[in-house]
Amino acid sequence: MLPFWVTGAAAGIVSLHLIQKLLFPYFWHDLNYLLKVIKYGLTVEIYRLRGKIFTVLDRFVKQAERQPNKPFILYEGDVHTYQDVDRRSNRVAQVFLQQGALKKGDTVALLMSNEPDFIHVWFGVAKLGCVVAFLNFNIRSRSLLHCISSCESKILIVGADMLGTLEEILPSLQKDIAVWVMTKDCTMPRVNTLLDKLEAASEDCVPVNLRSANNLKSSVLYIFTSGTTGLPKAAVISHLQILKGAAGLWAFGATADDTVYITLPLYHSAASLLGIGGCIELGATCVLRKKFSSSQFWSDCKKYNVTVIQYIGELCRYLCNQPVKEGEKDHKVRLAVGNGVRSDVWREFLGRFGDIKMCEFYGATEGNICFMNHTGKIGSVGRTNFFYKLFFPFDLIKYDFKKDEPIRNRHGWCEKVKKGEAGLLISKVNEKNPFFGYAGSKKHTEKKLLCEVFKKGDIYFNTGDLMVQDQENFLYFWDRIGDTYRWKGENVATTEVSDVIGMLDFIQEANVYGVPVPDHEGKVGMVSVILKPNTSLDLEQMYEQVVTYLPGYACPLFLRLQETMEMTGTFKQQKFRLVREGFNLSAITDALYFLYSSKKSYVPLTKELHDKILSGQLKL
Repeated sequence: MLPFWVTGAAAGIVSLHLIQKLLFPYFWHDLNYLLKVIKYGLTVEIYRLRGKIFTVLDRFVKQAERQPNKPFILYEGDVHTYQDVDRRSNRVAQVFLQQGALKKGDTVALLMSNEPDFIHVWFGVAKLGCVVAFLNFNIRSRSLLHCISSCESKILIVGADMLGTLEEILPSLQKDIAVWVMTKDCTMPRVNTLLDKLEAASEDCVPVNLRSANNLKSSVLYIFTSGTTGLPKAAVISHLQILKGAAGLWAFGATADDTVYITLPLYHSAASLLGIGGCIELGATCVLRKKFSSSQFWSDCKKYNVTVIQYIGELCRYLCNQPVKEGEKDHKVRLAVGNGVRSDVWREFLGRFGDIKMCEFYGATEGNICFMNHTGKIGSVGRTNFFYKLFFPFDLIKYDFKKDEPIRNRHGWCEKVKKGEAGLLISKVNEKNPFFGYAGSKKHTEKKLLCEVFKKGDIYFNTGDLMVQDQENFLYFWDRIGDTYRWKGENVATTEVSDVIGMLDFIQEANVYGVPVPDHEGKVGMVSVILKPNTSLDLEQMYEQVVTYLPGYACPLFLRLQETMEMTGTFKQQKFRLVREGFNLSAITDALYFLYSSKKSYVPLTKELHDKILSGQLKL
């Protein structure tokens, strides 16, 4: 018979286990995630204390030395090993080194779509110690010129499939910006060709001291985000932020044996930092696709034995909207890493495509706060606890939706919301969690900061996102605030859209906002306009204006014609009622129109058209 103390101890352990399961069901999940955060933080700190800054580029070079023949990028049937990518990026570096065109600290703007040469050029100029600016290839004319100049680019490198865009902006491009294209010949004036010079360039490494970093907080990338001022802003990305982003796949449980499928555009931080950077951190392989295809998605996953996929909410919905096929669960995908998927789509995705761990996360490109859903709780962007807030202090504060600003009490301090209430997410700015701001304008950086929030002297980063924290400390994205909304995985700046529409000679005022559409992620663009006296609304010209000067995701799909524009007490355009009414025909007496691409015009929004949109018969 067992001694009394053994049975007592066993009973105690079982009781503690039951109590833990009942009262602290996520204890082990939280502990495991917290230990990973601490481990990675300590690794970075040890390197810093040794006086050695080890960047993601350094990690890539080490991986190329350690596993030269391992596939790094699979693209359209071609295999690019770690050694291949290292050597071709050396060629890029050698071309510009021999030309004397670049020096350490210069900015190189990159206008390329998803292809291996995007990575070759990125790494090549980074080996010269240059800062690389990722340009969104969807934006056009004035916005694109603004992006190139705002980060003080010395060189613009353009992909072969972007020559049409280059031709549009070349006459207006600053003359002191050298232009290079990924072709062997080009007839455009002032344009240098790069492909022919790469073939003749040396594969030898350039001096390591050119890329060596002496501070983890020094700038290494510019990634553009939609700005409330109307034009994209260049978010400053440091070595520290890239290291954090590159650790994401590892934190979710990915390993060197995984194959990661990247269909998101590389100018996005999700694809470049989490995707490419994550593969480098692990020493894994990535399958790169030029453009997302819902019909080819699972075929590619099976063909390349993909085990990890990246998504945004829209991507999952597109996949769920595809006709059901046999063998949809016949794949090796085990992790799906991304953000923005709705709860209903999440459930449908898992039920239809199999036992895939959904790794939802939250993080702004320029932000200093990140949440990761390490438990698989459907709908949540992550979870917090006492210890997490010690490392990454944040709060959810009360927000006035009509005034479009945080609520302050009679003492001037902001107030925290209760659990279950929506509040503005703010993150404390300190030495360990800095905010690096934006290139080109101190005003933009200062506008993202909230000062004197809870006490004198404190500073917080304003994410611009409303979140809800439930009783179990899970966090849920609720909505965007202010002058941006999200559609098709992209942030849209309302003022940029209104500026473009305001250029039309018959428009007196344009008020742009996002409105929800059933069974769609984010909000679709809508514009309310007032006409100038003695003018008429030209629907075809309106269509031409938006499709010519705006990327597809930013073109307002709905148009509302008003006689007067409601203003706030501070003389800002009132959006609150407009958003609430949306494009509801029964609630609006104003004329409503819909952007009909096949007719190349805005057309009256009839009840038949309205019903087709709501039922999903007409794809948006």
